[in-house]
Amino acid sequence: MYIFAPLNFINILHKIQSMRVEITKLSQEGFGIAKVGKKKIHVPFTAPGDVVEINKWHRERRKLVAHDYEIIEYSKERVEPKCSYFGLCGGCLLQHLPYEEQLRFKKSKLEEILGFEVDVIPSPEIYGHRNRIDVAITTSGIGFRRRGTWWDVINIDECPVFGKRSKKALNALREFIEDFKLEPWHLEKSEGFLRYIVLREGKFTGEFMVNIVTDEGDLPEEVESYFDFADSLYWSVNNTKSDVSYGEPRRFWKKEFITEELDGVTYLIHPNSFFQTNSYQAVNLVKEVAELAEGQKILDLYSGVGTFGVYLAKRGFDVEGVEINPFAVEMANKNAELNGVNATFRVGEDKSVESLADYDTVIVDPPRAGLHPKLIRKILKDKPETLVYVSCNPKTLAQNLDALIEHYEIKDGVGLDMFPHTPHVEMVVKLKLKV
Repeated sequence: MYIFAPLNFINILHKIQSMRVEITKLSQEGFGIAKVGKKKIHVPFTAPGDVVEINKWHRERRKLVAHDYEIIEYSKERVEPKCSYFGLCGGCLLQHLPYEEQLRFKKSKLEEILGFEVDVIPSPEIYGHRNRIDVAITTSGIGFRRRGTWWDVINIDECPVFGKRSKKALNALREFIEDFKLEPWHLEKSEGFLRYIVLREGKFTGEFMVNIVTDEGDLPEEVESYFDFADSLYWSVNNTKSDVSYGEPRRFWKKEFITEELDGVTYLIHPNSFFQTNSYQAVNLVKEVAELAEGQKILDLYSGVGTFGVYLAKRGFDVEGVEINPFAVEMANKNAELNGVNATFRVGEDKSVESLADYDTVIVDPPRAGLHPKLIRKILKDKPETLVYVSCNPKTLAQNLDALIEHYEIKDGVGLDMFPHTPHVEMVVKLKLKV
C-alpha cells in the first residue's frame, strides 16, 4: 500500500535511502511510529508490528510524517477495514485495528496524558454511529479530504460510520447535479456554487435531515423531489470564502427540525445546532454526568443546546445554563420547553456568572482549548463544592486539572469512546472541593 501526498503539500520534503523498519507503537495522534536512525517517523494507517519501507517524509505540525511508503509485512494485529476508502480519507485512522485494540490505545493515551488510571466505556455501535457527516462538493470529488490536505477530496459513494442513508443521499445529489448542470466548488480558486451536503440522522428516532450548502445563487426548486426521502431538507448559503460546512438557512422543506432522543429526553436538531455526534454513546455520556452531579442547583456552563442541562432537569435538578452562542441558547430553551423541565438558559460568557458558589454542582464542557484562565481563577476563588468537567481534549484537560487541584481533588474519571476508529476520546472528571 502506498500513500502519497502531492508535492505542493510538502513544505519541507525529504527523500531518504529506502529503509525497512518496523512500527513499534502508535503516537497519541494514532500514527504508527518508526525509528529511522535518530528520527521518529510517523506513518499514517499503520499498526504496531507492520514492517514498512519508507522512501519520503515531510514535516507536518512539528512531526516527521511519511507520505511515500509501502507496507511490506502486515501486523497480526490488523483487521480488514470495513470502509473501502480507508487509507485515503483522513476521517478514520484506526479502522485497521481490532476495536479492543483501539480501546486499549485510548486507555493508554488518557493515562499517559492525565497521570491516573482511566477506564474507557466502549461505543455501543462502531459503524453507523455518527449522526452527522459533512461532505464536500468539489470539482475534485464529492466526499472527504485526503489525509493531510485541504484541497484534495476523495470521491465517496457512502460513509459506513454514518450508515446506509449516506449512499442514498449522495446518489440523489449526483443525479441532481447532473440533471441541472450545477457547478461544484473549486477549493483552490474559492469559486463555484455547491459547497457541502450535510447529513444528520436521529439514531433513536430515525428522522433524517439533508442540508445543502451553496454560495450565492439560485437553487432549482426541483431539489425537493430529489430528496423526498428526507424528513427535513434545508438550503443554506455561505457567501464567504471560508471553507465551512454551514451557512445562513435560506429555505427549508418539510420539518424545521428533526429530533433525537437520549434516554427519554427529546432534543430538537437544526442544521446549525451542535450535538454530540455519536448518539449511542451520548446516552452513556449524559448518564455519567447525571450520576456525578450532586445537590440540587446545577450550573451548566458552555451549555450549548442543553444536552446536559435538559437531561439533568428531567431528573429533578434545578438547572441554569450559560452559553455564549445566542442561537444555541434559543435551541436549549426550546428543548427545555419541549420536555417540560425546570431549566433556563441565557446568553453569557463562561466567566460572567456572578458567584459560582451559589450552585451545588458546576458542569463545564469547554471547547478544545479548555477553560479560560479567568474562569479557572474564578472557580478557585468562588469554590463551588462539586465540578464535573467534560472534555474532548485530554491535553487541555490535564493542564486545567493541574491548576484546579490547588483547591480540588479528583474523585472520579472515565473515558468514553465517542469516536470509534479515530484517536479521539471524550473524558468526564468529577472534582470535589478539598476539606
